[in-house]
Amino acid sequence: MATAFETAILKLQELGFFQFLLPLILSAAIFYGLLRKTQLFGPPEKNVAVNAVVALTASFFIWAWPVLNGVNIEAQFSAFFMQGMCILVISMVALIVAGMFLPPDLPKTISEKIKGSYLVGGLIVAGIIIAIILLITSGLSKVFFPHGIGFQFSSETFTTIGIIVLVLAVVGIIVYMAR
Repeated sequence: MATAFETAILKLQELGFFQFLLPLILSAAIFYGLLRKTQLFGPPEKNVAVNAVVALTASFFIWAWPVLNGVNIEAQFSAFFMQGMCILVISMVALIVAGMFLPPDLPKTISEKIKGSYLVGGLIVAGIIIAIILLITSGLSKVFFPHGIGFQFSSETFTTIGIIVLVLAVVGIIVYMAR
């Protein structure tokens, strides 16, 4: 017997909530934020409506493609965000454990240690690598690159590489902070 939450989720799935509406809202919010930040149409306070219309229109165009081409993306997006959340939880636990051994004001200590160092670039590269691994292991790469990207690795290989990179990054940060 399905619970009320399972029934609600299945009904929302039937309505296309996960296939169309949530991705549309997410991309519209990202576009709107980028338009406000770049101030492409002038000061954001004066162009709220223009930014909103452009963001919604662009989002509709983007999310019409999977519907018109019959591509189902809800399973891949669900896997992508779930895997991303797992990485965030693991990172938070690692920071909590590191916080037990590091000075009391951990954010201040971290910002002082990485200012002017190559660690910022390393963190950005590690973040990009993790994002690419998430893209491939969640199946979203098949949506963006339907004909492949030129090499064949299993998702387990990318997951293993991602975990190794994450562990090495955490160990590197802890060793660097301890100096």
